[in-house]
Amino acid sequence: KPGRQMLARVLDRLVDRYQVDLVVANGENSAGGFGLTSEILRELRSLGVDVITTGNHVWDKREIIDVLERDKGLLRPANYPAGTPGCGHGVFETPGGVKVGILNLEGRVFMNNLDCPFTLADKLVDELRQQTPLIFIDFHAEATSEKMALGWYLDGRVSALVGTHTHVQTADERVLPGGTAFISDVGMTGSRDGVIGMGREAVIEKFLTQRPARFEVAKKDPVLCAVVIDIDETTGKARQIERVMELAD
Repeated sequence: KPGRQMLARVLDRLVDRYQVDLVVANGENSAGGFGLTSEILRELRSLGVDVITTGNHVWDKREIIDVLERDKGLLRPANYPAGTPGCGHGVFETPGGVKVGILNLEGRVFMNNLDCPFTLADKLVDELRQQTPLIFIDFHAEATSEKMALGWYLDGRVSALVGTHTHVQTADERVLPGGTAFISDVGMTGSRDGVIGMGREAVIEKFLTQRPARFEVAKKDPVLCAVVIDIDETTGKARQIERVMELAD
């Protein structure tokens, strides 16, 4: 909830400040830090989020499984096995009619044993490029090395590859030589008064005791982390990527 409240406070002014055409947000932790619900999905849309990507926590709320089947603007990582509910990619239009391909992938290092994101990206990027040169990838992964490797692998073939999952914004944003905007991790929108969004007392207790602890969302000192990417509509190459970290007023 602190993250959603922060989004409500600052997203409109960020859209105005940067003249944003399309807002993409990873919403997999928006329901108390675990998954998302239909109600929260509607809330995110009402706040101005156009496309919602996810990651390994997308399955935490069972009610969202049916939504994944019918809502094309809610993506889950594409490299889950065949037959998994939902879809991991799509083409979306800005208000100006520009088509943007969006692909959601999940890493495998220190995570689930999914299909290879590299080889699947080859296939799906080729499919998306038949409709538009503008392609954005949310790579939900733990290891910085895996994110960097996929960024280099796809350099020149996609407009942007941004990492999510660790909740900590990195300072390595750049446009790679082939024109792909890259950052290892965008960071989170939520409270800085805890440990990656959760209350610090329970997290510290778990580290001290090595026993399960009940996590609750931290509430104070919210922050919104994002990146703004400027892309050439004709070539699909990124001109610039800028880190954004907005603190509460």
